[in-house]
Amino acid sequence: MSISKMSFLLIIWILFTLDLSESSHEGCQEEINRLHAQLKSLELRDTKQQQLIQRLLNLNHRDQSSLTEGTFFDLPDKQYIDCAQIFKDGHTQSGFYMIKPLTSPTKIRVCCDMSDGGGWTIFQRRSDGRQSFERDWNDYKNGFGDMQSADGEFWLGNDNLYYLTSQDDYNLRINLEDFEGNHRYAVYKKIKVDNEQNHYQLQFGEYTGNAGDALSGSYHPEVQWWASHQGMKFSTRDRDNDRYDRNCAQEDKGGWWFNRCHSANLNGFYHKGPYSAVTDDGIVWYPWHGWWYSLKTVQMKIRPASFEPNDV
Repeated sequence: MSISKMSFLLIIWILFTLDLSESSHEGCQEEINRLHAQLKSLELRDTKQQQLIQRLLNLNHRDQSSLTEGTFFDLPDKQYIDCAQIFKDGHTQSGFYMIKPLTSPTKIRVCCDMSDGGGWTIFQRRSDGRQSFERDWNDYKNGFGDMQSADGEFWLGNDNLYYLTSQDDYNLRINLEDFEGNHRYAVYKKIKVDNEQNHYQLQFGEYTGNAGDALSGSYHPEVQWWASHQGMKFSTRDRDNDRYDRNCAQEDKGGWWFNRCHSANLNGFYHKGPYSAVTDDGIVWYPWHGWWYSLKTVQMKIRPASFEPNDV
């Protein structure tokens, strides 16, 4: 029993005794009033202590969640083709794992997100601007960034995207957050990224979500012809495959499936919210915040369309 609770019970006993035996004396009444005030003070202090304990527990829970997500899980006894297989095999903690897609020549380290139903293989994450996404073709081909930290920024690599999306029908989920703490998401069915010979051409299916359909540009028919990313080839500052008469990747500071140029640019420069620049080079999702607002966090992840989560 805590000291505050013991004091509380002692004061209750004293009050009860005084009320029974000495309530007729003026001095005792003053003592009763004093003890009532002390009781209220102890109750207030106990409430504050409980609130502090709860805050500490919440902080500890977040720290443990962050530690878990940043942990590498070594599963040498079995080979997996993606995070969905790992999840279905009973490994339901978010973190880093090794997988080997069917056509990949080697194993690759991936970050698995076991939230949102589980089984997601993350291929892009933006969180704080520590990593530059203004990279050349080979960096985007092979992948780059922090694949150690729970909130590290990275690009998994276009070759790996091809290996993953060519082995099954995958859905894409994009989680977005702005600097005001608001969240949106977009889901696209049947995402496909082609091989390097075809410049990692992007194909995707039906959209659902609450962020707006930036990838197809369907939010406004008059801009769709130049803003849609459907069927676009990947471009970088040193490999221009867009439909623009200049280089979108160079102007908008990141590799992406540019058209003329974009209605989404999630590999753009890490401005912080509203910005001004020569071009709309921020981390942009046009239907939500327009071209001149750069988002705080982005997570792009894929999972087989046939995936059904376990009851965990």
